[in-house]
Amino acid sequence: MEVILSEPLVTIQDLQQRMAQGVPQISCSETTVRRMWWAALDTLQSDILLPMNLTRGLWLSSPLPALYEPKLLKKFQGWVWAPKDLLNLTNPSVGILPPSKSSPIDTHNDSSNYERLTLLEEDGNDPLLIVITPEIQIALALEGKNHDRKLLMRSDPETLSDLLTLLDNRLNTENIEQANNLRNSLEEMGQLKTNDDLSKVFWPLLSQRLADIAPSLNIQTMPDNIVNDHKSTSKTSEISLLEALTHEIRTPLATIRTLIRSLLRKKDLPKVVENRLKQIDIECTEQIDRFGLIFNAVELERSKPDETNLALTDLGKMLTMLSPVWGSQLERKGLKLILDIAQDLPKVLSDSEGLELMLTGLIDRNTRGLQSGGELTLKLRPAGHRLKLQILTQLSSLNNSEVSENVSNEEIGPVLSWNPATGNLQLSQAATQRLLKSLGGRLTNRRDRGITIFFPISEGKEFDQLH
Repeated sequence: MEVILSEPLVTIQDLQQRMAQGVPQISCSETTVRRMWWAALDTLQSDILLPMNLTRGLWLSSPLPALYEPKLLKKFQGWVWAPKDLLNLTNPSVGILPPSKSSPIDTHNDSSNYERLTLLEEDGNDPLLIVITPEIQIALALEGKNHDRKLLMRSDPETLSDLLTLLDNRLNTENIEQANNLRNSLEEMGQLKTNDDLSKVFWPLLSQRLADIAPSLNIQTMPDNIVNDHKSTSKTSEISLLEALTHEIRTPLATIRTLIRSLLRKKDLPKVVENRLKQIDIECTEQIDRFGLIFNAVELERSKPDETNLALTDLGKMLTMLSPVWGSQLERKGLKLILDIAQDLPKVLSDSEGLELMLTGLIDRNTRGLQSGGELTLKLRPAGHRLKLQILTQLSSLNNSEVSENVSNEEIGPVLSWNPATGNLQLSQAATQRLLKSLGGRLTNRRDRGITIFFPISEGKEFDQLH
C-alpha cells in the first residue's frame, strides 16, 4: 500500500520568516513596532505608490486589509487573509473597505476589488502586505516575539520570488481557483522591473515620517538672542505633534469602520443592532473627515507651497452631488439643508477633492450649536469674474453655547482654536483662510451668522481646451 504524504501547509508566518532571513536582529517593543508599521503603510502608499500614478497591480495582506488608499484599491486586485468571523458574510466577493467619502454610505456597494481567504490559527496575527506591479514590488511585515520585534521591508527579486512561490503553494492547498487567478494576474503584468534600490528610498522616507510623528522636545533656558529660533522650533514641534495626533486618531477609526461595514453585510442582524452599527459607521466617517481636514491644514502649515495645482471644477454640480450626504447629516441634527444654485454657471479653478472635505468641514462648523428646526442654505451666484458661495444659517432659536463659541474662541497654536466653555475644537480662522486660499477660494465672514467664499472663474476657452 502506497502512502502519499501531503505537503505541509504554508502559513503567513512562513512568509514572514522568509522575509526575516538575513535581516539583523533588533530589539523593539510592541508599541514601537506597531507605530513603525502604520508609518510604513503611509510611506508606501502616500510617498511611493500614489506619486507613481500606477494603473495596475496586485496586493496580498493579512490579517486585515493593509491597503487603504481609494485610488490604489480601484486599480489593484487583492487577496486578504482575514479571521473567519469576518468572512462569515453573505457576499464574500465584495470587499470590506468603505466606499469613497464622497459617496453616500451604502453598505452593499464597495469599490474595492479583492478576494477574502480564511486566516488560520497557525498563521498568527502579525500583519503582512505584499504589493506587486510591473514597476515596483515590495513586501512589508512585522515579525518576532516579545521585545525582539521588528519591521521588515523586502524588495529584492530573490525574496519576492520566494514569497510568491510560497503564496502559490498556500493557495494551491487552500483555494485552487484563487491560485490560478494569482498566476494569471502575474502573467498579465509581463516582465517585472527589478527594484533593488527601493530600500534606499523607503527607509529615509520612513525615518522622516517617524521623526515628524515623534518630535524631540527639549526644555532649557535660552539666551535672548535665540528666542526667535526657539519660537520657530516650538511651532515646528507643535505642528509635528498635531500631525501625529490626527494620524493616531484617524487610523483606529478607519479600522473600526472597516469592521463595522463588514458586519453590516450580514442578513441575520437584528434591526436594532443594524441601526446602532450604522450610527457608529456615520460617527466614524464624520470624525475621520474632520481630522482629515485638520491634517490637511497641518500639512499646508508645514509646507507653505508657493503654488497649488488647481483644475477646472464644476462647483454647482459638486454641491448638487454632495447635497444628499450633507442633507442626511443635517437631518440627524433636526436641521434642514436648502440648495440655491443659479443655472448655467461657469467652472471655477479649485481642487475638487480638497474642496469637498473643506466644504463638509465648514457645514459642520456652521451648524454646531444649532437647535432642531434650524436651516442651512448653500447659495451659489455669479459675482463678476468669480462665483460667490454663501453658507447661511437661519435659526429657529439660538443655542447659548454657540453664542459663547463665537465670542470666546481661543487660538491654540497655528492651526486650531477651541472654546473652553463648550469644548468645541476646530480650525482657527487663519488656518481656514489659508486652506481655502490653497483651494482657490477667498473667505469672508458675515455678521448675519454665515460665511461667503469667492472662487475665481476659469479664464476663457483657451484654458478649457488645454484641459
